[in-house]
Amino acid sequence: MKKPISKDEIRAELERETERFLKRGGQVENVPRGLSGKDPGDPPLFLNRRLFIEPKASRTLVPEVVAAIEARRQERFKRKPGRKRSRLPQPRRKIIYDDFGEPLRKVWVEE
Repeated sequence: MKKPISKDEIRAELERETERFLKRGGQVENVPRGLSGKDPGDPPLFLNRRLFIEPKASRTLVPEVVAAIEARRQERFKRKPGRKRSRLPQPRRKIIYDDFGEPLRKVWVEE
């Protein structure tokens, strides 16, 4: 994969081009403050600028890594068996009522 150009490299290239221009006898023209560098008859800049001029970078797939990621992803969706509890009969409390529906006593019964 080709390394993208950093801003530092672009700045250094502009600096070299400026130095080369000045060594060949070029001059930098000073423009007074408040004057626009754009002519009013020129079309807008955003229509002239081309975006995404670099070719699309190709990516190299690593099948082992992709397979490992997919396996981990599938594990999240699998239902994991829960802990099985044995349903041993547990004693529970039962209330004994008299003939009139009044509670008499509480007893523990195993079912």
